[in-house]
Amino acid sequence: MKQTPTLVELLKAGVHFGHQSSRWHPKMAQYIFGTKNGIHVIDLEKTVVELEKAYMYTKNLVAQGKMVLFVGTKRQARDIVKAAAEEAGMPFVVERWIGGLITNFEECKRRLKKFKQLREQVATGEIEKYTKKEQTVLKKQLEKMEKYLNGLVLLEQVPDALYIADMRVEKTAVTEARKMHVPVIGVCDTNVDPSKATCVIPANDDAINSIKLIADVMVE
Repeated sequence: MKQTPTLVELLKAGVHFGHQSSRWHPKMAQYIFGTKNGIHVIDLEKTVVELEKAYMYTKNLVAQGKMVLFVGTKRQARDIVKAAAEEAGMPFVVERWIGGLITNFEECKRRLKKFKQLREQVATGEIEKYTKKEQTVLKKQLEKMEKYLNGLVLLEQVPDALYIADMRVEKTAVTEARKMHVPVIGVCDTNVDPSKATCVIPANDDAINSIKLIADVMVE
């Protein structure tokens, strides 16, 4: 690893800001440094340790040619997670989680196949064999598919791991991953149950700078 972000860099990015102390998950207690103005403060020394573990874990996965699916559907995480996944050459979900993506992957695979075929038909002009009305319907279909399936074209099988930018928002993804024994590398804020992640990254999951800093470590 080039270098784990320093404590100063983590502080600057606001990685230490948790949620209101009244809205916390007791299992996060080991990662909490204290409380300031009613807000929980994350122990950044622990963040550094866990970030290094997550880094090594991901590095080993990718060294074996494994696929990590990047997931971040909330507004402030979307662009960051998408850019990170694209830079790493990994699939991503940044619109909404498609139910059954992991638990019913065969169905997802069929949809992806249809999406790729339709995209190909439009690209090659083959779509022109249909009537104008049919073309309009197909193009509308493609537009919708593009939004939800574009990030998944690299996915040939169930992903080997998930990188999740917000464990609470992506609870369906977490549930599906756990059901299918797919490891979860999860950013855990103070209101999250960390026992649901295989690799816990204790960090602020709301601030853009924090989301980006952690995603950059994943990309590397």
